[in-house]
Amino acid sequence: MAREFFGTDGIRGRANADKLTAATAMKVGQAAGKHFLRGTHKHRVVIGKDTRLSGYMMENALTAGFTSVGMDVILTGPLPTPAVALLTREMRADIGVMISASHNAFPDNGIKLFGPDGFKLSDEDEEAIEAEMQREQELAQGDAIGRARRIDDARGRYIHAVKQSLPDEYRLDGLKIVVDCAHGAAYSVAPTAIWELGAEVIAMGVAPNGLNINDGVGSTKLDAIKARVIEEGADVGIALDGDADRLIVIDEKGQAVDGDQIMALIGGRYAKLGLLKGGGLVATVMSNLGLERYLAGLGLDLVRAKVGDRYVLEKMKAGGYNVGGEQSGHMILLDHATTGDGTIAALQVLAALVRTGKPASELLHLFDPVPQLLKNVSYEDGNPLEAASVKDSIAAAESELNGSGRLVIRKSGTEPLIRVMAEGDDEAQVERLVDQICQAVEDAA
Repeated sequence: MAREFFGTDGIRGRANADKLTAATAMKVGQAAGKHFLRGTHKHRVVIGKDTRLSGYMMENALTAGFTSVGMDVILTGPLPTPAVALLTREMRADIGVMISASHNAFPDNGIKLFGPDGFKLSDEDEEAIEAEMQREQELAQGDAIGRARRIDDARGRYIHAVKQSLPDEYRLDGLKIVVDCAHGAAYSVAPTAIWELGAEVIAMGVAPNGLNINDGVGSTKLDAIKARVIEEGADVGIALDGDADRLIVIDEKGQAVDGDQIMALIGGRYAKLGLLKGGGLVATVMSNLGLERYLAGLGLDLVRAKVGDRYVLEKMKAGGYNVGGEQSGHMILLDHATTGDGTIAALQVLAALVRTGKPASELLHLFDPVPQLLKNVSYEDGNPLEAASVKDSIAAAESELNGSGRLVIRKSGTEPLIRVMAEGDDEAQVERLVDQICQAVEDAA
């Protein structure tokens, strides 16, 4: 069936406009609650959020929806997405909800759903919930109506779990670390966890006011943390996004390290320690060809999935892999979490810094990326990729590359954009091919 609400990462859009209104959130609560009402036990849902102003509205609307169909609601307040996934499983909840638009600006918001196992829902589950949203729900009556309560120990539970992801012998004493929380969901927990492990922490992006999430800070706005790492003479910088499920590292020279280099470090380290499962790791079609070549040199495979961390996760589970992620910074370490967790991934990087004694600039530069260029083309209606002129342009580019590079052209799952990416050993050729395809898409759009 056509998906009206769910994209590649739950439901996302402008809060209180378009489709993401309080009425929609209540319908999601009712439909998701109905979908997960199984058995005779008292059902419960865990709801967390990031720091957006609209989170209050969405939280209340979802609570109304879930309680109206008989589910008890546990409210955590601001908490990272992976913490909600963790608590869903640990508290034996039937469903988990994270209210967040991740790295988007504050006017946007979103709804991410987790099953009782702490994993994001499958396409089939999301389609079933969409179908339920079109139906009139049977409402609970009398004492069957759900209750809602807030819990005070959610942050402490998550901090403990994060610290437990490192062996007891690892301490971060002597490291000076800048931690940028994007004024988002991790503003309290990430600096605390890293400080309690012994590091000197310089925290930034930790003063949320409902309007400033991802505003000039965080994993997609790196100028501030780059400057701060240099200014403080820090060993490394850790940049999280609004819901703290992705990570970008800044080395001691102020240079950004993306998810491909982080995956190379963690995958290679796990392989050396005998901890890597599946004989490789899972990334997306956007990961650099340089990563694939580096892993091949270690005798490891790179399996590619569609863009979206839940598609990475699906391939990880199907193939028995325990390390996967995205170039954008989502890191999924299944030995420690059921979804991307920027703080847990950061601790793996910090542990490697301690163990090797190498500076971050050396430790996290494991391969030279192949020249890669990504450009976005906006469109309003239809599907420009179906135009014959666009197909011809793509076919011509593929013929010219002739196996010496890659093309990835796709529609964004969250925005009205066509993403055009090419990579190859000839940088000038890559730029020319991307521009040619973008022009064809613009003309068709």
